[in-house]
Amino acid sequence: MRRAIALAVENVANGGGPFGAVIARDGEIVAEGVNRVTANYDPTAHAEVSAIRTACSQLQTFDLTGCEIYTSCEPCPMCLGAIYWAHLDRIYYGANQHDAAAINFDDAFIYRELAVPVEEREKQMTALLPDEALAAFEAWRQKADKVEY
Repeated sequence: MRRAIALAVENVANGGGPFGAVIARDGEIVAEGVNRVTANYDPTAHAEVSAIRTACSQLQTFDLTGCEIYTSCEPCPMCLGAIYWAHLDRIYYGANQHDAAAINFDDAFIYRELAVPVEEREKQMTALLPDEALAAFEAWRQKADKVEY
């Protein structure tokens, strides 16, 4: 956790956001990540996502079962989703979402939006060609050599 916090502090000095993350397996650091949203012009470049990408590349897998993530702040909804999809075993965090909101990193609106029916969300969502889109799902269902994830 101290390494994740140190990364966050260093990243502020290097023009990034105040967030750092470390992924470890069996007590050894596998990957590190920092928030580079503004530096890289990438809204997905959060510390946790960056660490997950690096860990997967290092370990040559998309499944990080057996690994834990240490993050300087409670993960936002995007990062939490990525953590679940990566199958990390455990999440340790320092500051919480309320601490982040106090410095204008407030993602509470996303949590609220997720609870609202699709047709009532702030961002309009419209399904287009749903029947045609199912063709990809059918191809997946029939694929004999697919890699489940």
